[in-house]
Amino acid sequence: MMEPLWERGGFRIAHRPGQGEALVIAFASIGHDVTRMPSPEFMRSTAGFPALFVMDEGRSWASGADFAPGLVAALAAVRARQPVNRIVSLGVSMGGFCALAASDVLRIDATLAFSPQFSVDPAVMPGETRWRDWTSRIPAFRPVCAPLQGWACLFHGMQDDATQALAFPQQPGIDQFLFADQGHSSLAPYLRARGVMRGLIEAAVAGDRRRLVRIATSAGGRLRAKA
Repeated sequence: MMEPLWERGGFRIAHRPGQGEALVIAFASIGHDVTRMPSPEFMRSTAGFPALFVMDEGRSWASGADFAPGLVAALAAVRARQPVNRIVSLGVSMGGFCALAASDVLRIDATLAFSPQFSVDPAVMPGETRWRDWTSRIPAFRPVCAPLQGWACLFHGMQDDATQALAFPQQPGIDQFLFADQGHSSLAPYLRARGVMRGLIEAAVAGDRRRLVRIATSAGGRLRAKA
């Protein structure tokens, strides 16, 4: 059962209790029905873990004024009920960008970002038009580019996401997995179909980089070489 903890400014954050002191925060993508609030994502893959599910009706790529206050308030509400000693954020596409952006607000220990954009600001990525119906409504991009803090694991399908993928800088603490045979929309479903999504989340929760790299590469991901 999920309990709403925040519903303001177009953001909805719901809490599902679980076992352990590691909190998973799952950010929704734009969803399939753009006339409605996105549905919570990763519910099955995160089963058993205490979790927050973040949905953004305005599809603001973390630029909405209530993004940070909502996260802070929701985390405080969870901590009032149980200890939280580790936080893992994750999401697909816009959700992946938001999972990375959350590190500007909270201390995130590990991030799993599937098909995240480096930026949707046309000043940064002028050739990117796939989400322009939504991004054209954003008055100011905050953040302009996806933050990279802590341990962040990026997953990209190179069939149509190479420009976004290669725009991410290579730096310590960042593991980027490139899937030559997948695209932006197919990558996360492919990983679920391979049965590896749960393992990736468990490895991130445990802080087990060796296991995470093994799972991702066994599913066909190539670890981007460090510059």
